[in-house]
Amino acid sequence: MAFDQLHRYLFNKGNVRGEMVRLQETYQAILDSYDYPPVIQQLLGELMVAASLLTATIKFEGDIAVQLQGEGPLSYAVINGTHNQQLRGMARWDESLTELPTTFADLLQKGVMVITITPNEGERYQGIVALDKPTLAECIESYFDQSEQLATKVIIRTQHDASPVKACGLFLQIMPTSSAATDAADTDFDHLCKITETIKNEELFTLPVDEILYRLYHQEEVEVYPAQNVIFKCSCSREKTATALSGIGKEELLDIVAEQGAVSMNCQYCHTEYRFDAIDVESIHAGTFGFSQQQS
Repeated sequence: MAFDQLHRYLFNKGNVRGEMVRLQETYQAILDSYDYPPVIQQLLGELMVAASLLTATIKFEGDIAVQLQGEGPLSYAVINGTHNQQLRGMARWDESLTELPTTFADLLQKGVMVITITPNEGERYQGIVALDKPTLAECIESYFDQSEQLATKVIIRTQHDASPVKACGLFLQIMPTSSAATDAADTDFDHLCKITETIKNEELFTLPVDEILYRLYHQEEVEVYPAQNVIFKCSCSREKTATALSGIGKEELLDIVAEQGAVSMNCQYCHTEYRFDAIDVESIHAGTFGFSQQQS
């Protein structure tokens, strides 16, 4: 069924590019990492789709972070991705609340979306857009309208209340050209948006990709590129955690070991726990932790 894959395609006569991503195991991996309420499960699925689609539009090698920040019940949500479609993410909310609002606007009051691109080579870029639209998809469209002045259509659908969970997205955007003719009126963009909007959830969640594309665009000249796999992958490690602990005084760490038996650190993304005893603390501050681990 080609889930956990990103598909790129080009409308040769329309000066428009398209993308489709469908997530299942990748989405489930983030939900498995923490007991998120249903509305936040849905938002994380949408955010994963958005990060994957955004990464595919940028020609770079490096990392991307799509963050939502607000003053409502949900204070923070982020999906980190890489150019090779490795995703991880997490969310923070007021866990004292017994009920959360079900609308995007109420969940993220006075919110902003921050998109940070960190290439392996070159300068870091950050764009910010207000979360003043009813949906995340519309906020992403607004981001491209403000940052690149390119007409963009985003469709995001999730199935988080049934097993298996699924999150899917479609993306259309006018191709930038050497001329100023990037207005929607000069392309087939509006026409393509209208036929793309006819896609039903059942089709997105159950049909093979080639059948979806055929149903939508069988009257168009579409060039489809090889699919790219999307996976959940956290970059945390015991060694990176030890490096973080090296900034804390040895005696302070040893006091924690004496009181609690070990220094425990949890990854905020995948919630893996790393424990360090007194011997580890000595190695960390002697600068031999990685070496000692390899020797053992």
